[in-house]
Amino acid sequence: MPAHPDLSTLEARLGHTFRQPGLLVDALTHSSYSTDCPGTENNQRLEFLGDALLQILIAEALYTTCPDAREGLLTKRRALLVNRDFLAGLAQEIGAAPVLRLGKSEVQNGGREKPSALSDAFEAIVAALYLDTDFATTRRIVLSLYGDLAARLSTIEDGANPKGRLQELIHPQHGNAALRYETSNTGGPAHACAYTATVLLLDRRLGEGHGSSKKLAEEAA
Repeated sequence: MPAHPDLSTLEARLGHTFRQPGLLVDALTHSSYSTDCPGTENNQRLEFLGDALLQILIAEALYTTCPDAREGLLTKRRALLVNRDFLAGLAQEIGAAPVLRLGKSEVQNGGREKPSALSDAFEAIVAALYLDTDFATTRRIVLSLYGDLAARLSTIEDGANPKGRLQELIHPQHGNAALRYETSNTGGPAHACAYTATVLLLDRRLGEGHGSSKKLAEEAA
């Protein structure tokens, strides 16, 4: 990968051309790259700042757009909107993955698809925006990337607790004890076990799922 990738497409998706392009380059530089190229700045410090900025930006947006929500619900929703997997998805949406600067081994290990590398880069990009502009501009750009918060939440809240959602659907007619899960270990090495789960409503089989843990298999079911 070239030392300075073409970042014009990413800047276009952000809607901002950096006055200090080095900030964006640093935001996209994984620690593995600086290990391979000693003396190269990586994105860890920017990630620290970006994490704090996102917390307050999303908290402020939720406070404004959800006037009837209590503290507990606001906290839960903020967590959903700033967690690793969600931020990794945003990084993919803006096209950060192809221009991440990764060490050779990290590239070979699929680093461009790793949620941890992508979410860290997104947080670092937020910090780079802030340092290149100001708080108001950063807020505008970040919230434009998130889009309709209600729509985002509708999608991720439904998928955040599938067992709870199913219980809510079943409870009115069948009560709390009608659902049960049968889970079995279907093999795999000790470090990578595979599980299969079946969810039953009374004696009726509703679905089957697979996962690397009993919890994941039951959620998939």
